[in-house]
Amino acid sequence: MRMLHTMLRVGNLEQSLKFYTEVLGMKLLRQRDYEEGRFTLAFVGYGDEENNTVLELTHNWDTSSYDLGNGYGHIAIGVEDAYKACEEIKARGGKVVREAGPMKGGVTVIAFVEDPDGYKVELIQQDQNARNN
Repeated sequence: MRMLHTMLRVGNLEQSLKFYTEVLGMKLLRQRDYEEGRFTLAFVGYGDEENNTVLELTHNWDTSSYDLGNGYGHIAIGVEDAYKACEEIKARGGKVVREAGPMKGGVTVIAFVEDPDGYKVELIQQDQNARNN
């Protein structure tokens, strides 16, 4: 068994695709409209679906926003340098909601960004020597 994808419902598919592809650097892997069901599925990720876990963006045509609730946490993405990633994300128009730095009570460097629908994306620095003080 392996994880295939995580699904997020999005209010504006174009904005979400722009965020995940242009701001976070993912690739649009496939997209399909389901006329009868009045929704579109778009799959984005850093590699092909056969070998990587990807993100499914579901756009229900008649819904422009969702209540995120209090059970959802975040998506996590490994980055080489969280400080640099935050600067690049801000330069591309992304919203950093927690600047890069050690996690509370630990040494792992993390940051959080927010997508157009308010979903949180955690950046976890994989190379702790990049900025380890």
